[in-house]
Amino acid sequence: MNDAEVPAAQVPSEDAASTDSTPMNEWSISAPTASTDAKTVDAKTVEPAPQSASSDALASEPSPVAPPSSHSSATLAVANYTPRQEAAPADPTNYGDRYATDIYGNALNNDWLIVLHETVGTADAAIRTFQTPHPNDDDQVSYHTLIRLDGTIVYIVPPEKRAYGAGNSAFMTANGLETVKTDARFPPSVNNFAYHISLETPPTGYHDNFTHGGYTREQYQSLAWLIARTPVPDDRITTHEAVDQSGSRMDPRSFDAQQFLTLLHAYPGRNVNRAG
Repeated sequence: MNDAEVPAAQVPSEDAASTDSTPMNEWSISAPTASTDAKTVDAKTVEPAPQSASSDALASEPSPVAPPSSHSSATLAVANYTPRQEAAPADPTNYGDRYATDIYGNALNNDWLIVLHETVGTADAAIRTFQTPHPNDDDQVSYHTLIRLDGTIVYIVPPEKRAYGAGNSAFMTANGLETVKTDARFPPSVNNFAYHISLETPPTGYHDNFTHGGYTREQYQSLAWLIARTPVPDDRITTHEAVDQSGSRMDPRSFDAQQFLTLLHAYPGRNVNRAG
């Protein structure tokens, strides 16, 4: 991939079909499997071009974790913030196509869902894992995007592809669990309609404890910048822990939802949070 081929923000577009469900956001915090070291990191730096935040498909009910109404400092922060960006493409064995039908032949038209993760190890270790070929289905893993401790956004899997970020998972909505079964060998998951974003874990989090020292201001700024460029409303932003059905995930641990939402809502069109 040439630097010129990397867009300013590789994020979901508004092309995803809609559902009739009304989701209920859960700000949980979940522990992912630690990344294993592999071979090389091929990260290409690109200069970001400015983009306007998308505000379509957003409505106006308060989030269950909505920040205070005063956003003057956050508004100033986002107005002057543009993150550094890189491309580090995953090996094709670690992601796939999004399915148009499930294994039963039912058409799939789910809205986008953003799932937040953490790496547990370093960003580079995670990237090496994603860039290592994994012919065995059980070993395949990826995120769409990773955010380093310094706020650098790393694009790993194109948003139109299906990253393998949350096996055995479902999203709770007012109408029940939203999940899709695309392979008879594996439990259903949210992967077919999810956009997976991972935060690099700080060194204080290289363990299996429930908490750590937390993420950097730059990571929250970049996360808000990235999500502000999607049509995904607040109540379809969730965590790996919240969607996990195995009971084994805690990521992203020590996530400050209040800080993130304050920054996100400072973007034009993002002071509303619910799907229409």
